[in-house]
Formats: sequence, structure tokens, C-alpha cells
Amino acid sequence: MATSSIQLTEPELKLLQTLVYQECGMYFDERRAHFLQDRLQRRLKACRLDSFYSYYRLLTSREGRAELSALLEILTVNETSFFRNKPQLELFQKTILEDMLHRKQDRRDWTIRVWSAGCSTGQEPYTLAMQICDALAYYYLRNPLPFDMPTPKPLIPPPWRVEIVASDISYSALRTAQEGVYTEQQMEPIDYMYRLRYFDKIGDTYKIKKNVRELVQFDFHNLKTEFLPQRNDFIFCRNVMIYFDEAEQKRLIDKFYRCLNADGYLFVGHAESLFGLTDRFKMVHQNNGTAYQRLEVEL
Repeated sequence: MATSSIQLTEPELKLLQTLVYQECGMYFDERRAHFLQDRLQRRLKACRLDSFYSYYRLLTSREGRAELSALLEILTVNETSFFRNKPQLELFQKTILEDMLHRKQDRRDWTIRVWSAGCSTGQEPYTLAMQICDALAYYYLRNPLPFDMPTPKPLIPPPWRVEIVASDISYSALRTAQEGVYTEQQMEPIDYMYRLRYFDKIGDTYKIKKNVRELVQFDFHNLKTEFLPQRNDFIFCRNVMIYFDEAEQKRLIDKFYRCLNADGYLFVGHAESLFGLTDRFKMVHQNNGTAYQRLEVEL
């Protein structure tokens, strides 16, 4: 049967909209219903089913978990790039991270913990890893510590430790991220010195060096759940909240608040804002870069 002739009824659309929302928080309103319908048609065809209601029955059955994952995967647009939103990354590296390093050194806390939520194919967490390595090397030059530097010189000067957790709902994006191999086109935003220091050239591609890859732990996470990485100094969740309605955005921001250390920072996308959603963060704005610092308020 040709799936193009199978009509998606209004009740079926509502059922499937609700299921997706309950599973991952993504909300497809009237403006984006066409996108949802197109992706549902594709999966219906792949499953060789004759109605959207039978597809819904499959998704809600125990046998349908793999198909549910496949559907959620094609509903996420894995659009990303290295050094995306440069003003924000400059604010992170030159001002916020620098200040954080001073405060951590004062209290002898040598661990920097970052969570890249919605990391897609890895360009964001690897960008952050490179920025932190650069910032630490520069900081160490001006603030040497009484520790012997091993030979060869490590990427992260002791006693500092860097932990980057990168999560996504797409298994295929995570596999690509773990491989850390990128085309010349994907590498376009990266300057020559960064390529030299942090990548190996393999044929027509570039592979993230092993010691950089080892700083990043990739993991599957659904932001709808409560089992999320804790004790973060920084959370980057950029261009993810745009998929959620206001109620889900508020719930997610509350989760991020709980997942941050005291005075930690949340970075959201250029077109996203916490304005009107929470009073638990203070906006930091500099040279077109924006971040939100956790305020210590009673929950």
C-alpha cells in the first residue's frame, strides 16, 4: 500500500504529538505540525504499517522501544558547528572561565566540570575542550603552582582535572561524536593553530587528537528524565529549548539549576532566553555574548 495515500487524522496527530511530548518534551505546535507529519510518514513507510493508529500502538508497546528511538532521532535536527556563536564562547573563555579558575584555586578545588546537553555530532563539546585547554595553559603561565610538571607536558596542567559530559537523544549523532572525525567543510571555523594542536589530519578529514577526546564522555540522555549529570560548573544547552513549550522549558531550567554547582553558569542559544521563565539566574552580557549565572536562592 502506498503510504502517501494514508491520511493522518486529527485524533491520530494529537495522540502522536502527546506521545512525543511525554517521551522527550519536544512540542510540535501548528507551525511545526507539517514537519512532524512528514517524519511520521517516513517511519510509517519504513515499518510497512497501514495506519497511523497502528503505528501509535507499535510505539507504545514493549516491542516498539527501538522504533520510538528511531522516531525521536529523526525529529531532532542535528545542526551544529565548531565555535558556534563566537561572542558567547569568548565570554565563556576570557571572562567567566578565567574568573572560575581563580575562585577554584582559592578554595583548592581543581576540577572543572562541563555538561554539553544536546551535543549532536560533537563539535560543541570538542570546542569547549579546546577552549578550556587553551585557557588553562594561559592561566598556568601566570599562576604557576608548586607541582612538578610531568614530561611530556600534559594537555591539562596538574593538579587540574577537566571532565566534559556530552549528551544527546540521538544514538547516531553520539556515534559520530565519539569517532571525532570531521570533513574540511566542517572544519572551516577552526583556525590553523587549533588544527595543528588539537587535530590529526587523515587524508581529506581531521580527527580530534586522542588526549582531547579523552576529556569528553559521550552519553545518551533524555532531558525529560531526572537522571542527568550533576555538580556542573557550566552547562551548555544551546538551540534545544526551542523545541519545548513554555511549561517544559521551565521544568528544564529548574533541572539545570539543580545540576549546577553554586554560582555555576548556563549557556543557551542565541535566539533563546530565560527571561520570564525563572528568577533563579542572573544574566551576564558582554560584547554580544550572553550567559546566565545561578543565583543562590531557596528552592
